[in-house]
Amino acid sequence: MPKVNAELLTLTYGSLIMQLIKDIEDVNQVNEQLEKMGHNIGVRLVDEFLAKSGITNCSNFKETADVISKVAFKMFLGIVPEITSWNTENSAFSLIFNDNPLLDFVELPPQYQNLQYCNVLCGVIKGALEMVQLQVTCVFVRDTLKGDDVSEMRVELKGVVKNEMSEEYQDD
Repeated sequence: MPKVNAELLTLTYGSLIMQLIKDIEDVNQVNEQLEKMGHNIGVRLVDEFLAKSGITNCSNFKETADVISKVAFKMFLGIVPEITSWNTENSAFSLIFNDNPLLDFVELPPQYQNLQYCNVLCGVIKGALEMVQLQVTCVFVRDTLKGDDVSEMRVELKGVVKNEMSEEYQDD
């Protein structure tokens, strides 16, 4: 797969964010739009990921987390976030980003402190997992742009969608 220069990606993404802020003006609506954009990307990106990675079905959510961190993020962004903070049910985990190419050269002005700058990544994960029948919530709970030492994304499994055929398609 041809690689895009990380600086070009960073600057283009920053320009996109600024244009959304100019067009929408409400930071909360910008956050929602970023997630929707990411969701649409994830829905389409999962096909390329599955075709190029050779990954088959994951047997549990822990394996899914490993694939997201060690294969998907590495394949598309060249980073491997650390998986931490599993809950007791193994249905929620955190991804710790020590390095995030989307954040290079970025400083948030005080008036944009509520901006979830990397919310597109949450949308990508939600959209991609939705296509493999997993419903999740995904939010950034820590952000280096807001003074935290690392960026932390929390992913929580909400349910598994069952594939069922309607009665009209079932054999009698």
